[in-house]
Amino acid sequence: MSPTPQEILATAQSLEPLIVETRDRMEAERRMPPELSRAMMEAGIFRMAVPRAYGGGEFDPMTQVRVVEELSRMEGSVGWLAMIAIAGGPMAAFLDPPVAQRLFGTVDSVFAGQLRPPQRAEVVEGGFRVSGRYRFASGCQHASWMTCGCVLFEDGKPLLRPDGQQKARVMLIPASKVTIIDTWDTTGMRGTGSHDFVVDNVFVPAEESVSVLEPPRVPGALYRFAPIYLVCHAGVPLGIARGALDCVLELCGRKELMPSRVLLRDDTHTQETIAWAEASIAATRNYVYGTLEELWETLCKGDKPSVRQRAHYRLMMVHSHQTAKQVISVLYDLAATSAIFRSHPLERYMRDIMTACQHRVVHPRMYRPGGRLLLGLDPDEPFF
Repeated sequence: MSPTPQEILATAQSLEPLIVETRDRMEAERRMPPELSRAMMEAGIFRMAVPRAYGGGEFDPMTQVRVVEELSRMEGSVGWLAMIAIAGGPMAAFLDPPVAQRLFGTVDSVFAGQLRPPQRAEVVEGGFRVSGRYRFASGCQHASWMTCGCVLFEDGKPLLRPDGQQKARVMLIPASKVTIIDTWDTTGMRGTGSHDFVVDNVFVPAEESVSVLEPPRVPGALYRFAPIYLVCHAGVPLGIARGALDCVLELCGRKELMPSRVLLRDDTHTQETIAWAEASIAATRNYVYGTLEELWETLCKGDKPSVRQRAHYRLMMVHSHQTAKQVISVLYDLAATSAIFRSHPLERYMRDIMTACQHRVVHPRMYRPGGRLLLGLDPDEPFF
């Protein structure tokens, strides 16, 4: 029996003591500690979007985002790694059932990897030969399988779709067959271990590759709209912003302003800033969850999302990140010198949101394709 949304959220919240206990190790070691990754596997968090037919949760988008939001409140890197693993789950719906059961059907089935830019896969008898170097493979050190976006070649020539675009597939490769290159020395999100990895002439059976342009093999609203795999991104900034505001609220009750020795909470500028931050986070949450609820209702009816829904689905992900960055920056200024010490949580929240906002899926430049859609133009961007 799969847990209910309330149960999976409660399970995520119950991990907070372990997350707090291990987060400094995550920062220092630049990876999720094994005991925490194991706890998240056993909790079913990494497999929230895997079809129930293969033992996953197949949770609706709102539940997925809510769990990632809560984990990100505790520690940005934990929420990010949950998001990455969850995002791999929908691929199970596009595999033949026996293959999907084998790859996705165990507690420790965890996917990491990278889809863009795609590397080269040569068509050979029975499958593909894959070579290339991929960047930003968050969670690669606890993953069992790596997702590798590839463009297809045969006899040295690119294979084309009827529309003239090059054919592409996602290759699913055992983590034991790739080489991780230690590159992840960053400003924030240090615990995600988002290193490069190299695939060197690895054979991938045809049945262990997927294309989300093909019809899913599993019924269910979660698999009818391919870009839905991106949905968990929105939970990361919401959680980081909430965590940052909570720690500043705690600071306001004990920090004294000099030379007046008035508590920070009694300062009028502080009161205005806290109110603005709270309202900004609440408004952004309403945009995220309102957009998802409308989209989910459409998918559950079996209908295709409208152009407006597609635009707002992606815009809310960009907007949530950019709003969180703005809110946390203002809170950082409010905390003043208290925020500059690595011992203060706000310092890490600030670094994490700055790093998270550099991801291409949520970068401000992604407003442009959303605007194109709203203006009746082609988005000129595959993620839309």
